[in-house]
Amino acid sequence: MKPFAYVRPGTAAEAVAAFAAHTGAHYLAGGTNLVDLMKLGVATPDTLIDVSRLPLDTIEGVPGGGLLVGAAVRNSDLASDTAVRTRYFALSQALLAGASGQLRNAATTGGNLLQRTRCTYFQDVSKPCNKRAPGTGCPAREGVHRDLAVLGHSEHCVATHPSDMAVALAAFDATVHLHSTDGDRALAVTDFHRLPGDSPQVDTEIRPGELITGVELPPVPPGARSAYRKARDRASYAFALVSVAAVLAVENGRVRHAALAFGGLAHRPWRARRAESLLVGAPAGQESFTRAAEAELEAARPLRDNAFKVRLARNLAVSVLTGLVPGPGDDEELS
Repeated sequence: MKPFAYVRPGTAAEAVAAFAAHTGAHYLAGGTNLVDLMKLGVATPDTLIDVSRLPLDTIEGVPGGGLLVGAAVRNSDLASDTAVRTRYFALSQALLAGASGQLRNAATTGGNLLQRTRCTYFQDVSKPCNKRAPGTGCPAREGVHRDLAVLGHSEHCVATHPSDMAVALAAFDATVHLHSTDGDRALAVTDFHRLPGDSPQVDTEIRPGELITGVELPPVPPGARSAYRKARDRASYAFALVSVAAVLAVENGRVRHAALAFGGLAHRPWRARRAESLLVGAPAGQESFTRAAEAELEAARPLRDNAFKVRLARNLAVSVLTGLVPGPGDDEELS
């Protein structure tokens, strides 16, 4: 591992000032992804700025009924939080599906959003990779790509985003709070991650030196239920082949509110806007759910070995949505 300097700031303002003062700086929180990439030689920071002990580890209510989750909140604490489990159940499910207990105890909210792809070509410095070394090519397109993207990819990159948490946050219309030497700003989580285009080395819209300070969840629509489900090659400790986060509210047998997001299909969590537009006002049943999912997935461009993901995504979405339709005697206020 390349030698590096280490800085431990006491505040967010000190952290962004330290980033500006050190070339080749990276923020370090739980380290569950960054340290692995450093060991592999993929990430080679000159300075690590440890933000894990900043006072950003609380979950607080906000006016109107939402939640503000600090960037340093551990995944295990977020998953078990009472407000999250009762109002944002899909988020709790996504976090619990994401990793082992040991990793959840270390990984943070901000770090989860910034984790990088697990594409094997990206992680192997002996191989070309446009995401790691722009201009060297994307061997995954003709090589091993069974786990990779079918939506939104480009000739330069077919990697997928690995986060489970981010998929649920996309379905809940969460907002990312950012701090830098220029001040504060907020960005919808659906706009936070990028598609690869011709710059696959850029994962997010975060600006150099910006620090994630929190994620805000708006109130859930009245009567809405939510769920997250993940299809993977083994029962645990595996990244998603396809995942689905859905928020659904049904009134008088018809869909009043629908939010649907896919994981494992694209370079970022994929918010299914076309499907949602077809769902709202439609009968809450398998026929409507299938038609909406198929319409969303018409944009898919599978590669040689991953066309199965399209059918899997459709079936998983229909199953999750169907499970959210209230039955006789069900409490429609549950989420």
